[in-house]
Amino acid sequence: MSNSVDPTRQQFDTFKNLPRDTPIMMLNLIRLRDEAQYPDGRDASGAQAYKIYGKESDRIFTRVGGEIIWRGEPECIVIGPLEEAWDIAFIARYPDAGAFLAMITDADYKQVVVHRQAAVLDSRLIRLGDALEGSGFAV
Repeated sequence: MSNSVDPTRQQFDTFKNLPRDTPIMMLNLIRLRDEAQYPDGRDASGAQAYKIYGKESDRIFTRVGGEIIWRGEPECIVIGPLEEAWDIAFIARYPDAGAFLAMITDADYKQVVVHRQAAVLDSRLIRLGDALEGSGFAV
């Protein structure tokens, strides 16, 4: 397990170099810690800390135009490393990449993200653009 919680500089630069004026979807896969790891040592489960993050970040998320367009409960890994089991899976849609950047650079968001960092053991955040055409598997 890689324990990815925040993007690397290279990953963030790649994101910023993609078009910023088209709608994007962000696939979120989250594995929570059993016990949150807050810098100040406060006691909470990973689930409790992530719930606080969700509640406190929602007003910023909706203010920039974000919306959850799909949420599911991970049940099992069919293809992929079994150690990459996920507790939470959802897709967030933003009107454009600029909206996502506005959210994560918002001063209030920077105060709230500590709950996410305390809660998350591992995660994947994958930017998705709209498919160009077609409805089948073939590209």
